[in-house]
Amino acid sequence: MNFLLLNVLLALFWGALTGQLTPPNLAGGFVLGYALLWMSRRALGCTSYVTKVPKVVSFFGYFLVQLFTANLRVAIEVLTPQQRMRPAIVAIPLDVRRDFEITLLANLITLTPGTLSLDVSSDKRVLYVHSMYVDDIDAFRREIKNGFERRVKELFL
Repeated sequence: MNFLLLNVLLALFWGALTGQLTPPNLAGGFVLGYALLWMSRRALGCTSYVTKVPKVVSFFGYFLVQLFTANLRVAIEVLTPQQRMRPAIVAIPLDVRRDFEITLLANLITLTPGTLSLDVSSDKRVLYVHSMYVDDIDAFRREIKNGFERRVKELFL
């Protein structure tokens, strides 16, 4: 059984039960449905779904924080006369191997202002990234590997 669908159905049931099909009420119903599934995870056999949802929420939260800080950094760069940019193209060795994971990682990097995924090596082991702000190449690599790449790997284990 698809437990995401069951969770959505529980949220819709909650909305119908309360008589309010508003987005905040449905989100609350989704959280309550998740809590119900979490409490009955062993009986229903939905342990993988219950462990994935916090990882997905953490992943989106991390992305939103990175998006906000990158936008703020680029806005400050545009509004101030002093240039703080140190552009560089950095080769990042990849631990992710599947095409979907590489594509997701590259798109997340590109969606963050100030960075752009340029290319993936033919053997899919290196991602080339252009960044406007690279003070330390090794620190930049660690930031990508411990940030986006680690979270992409966790989503698809």
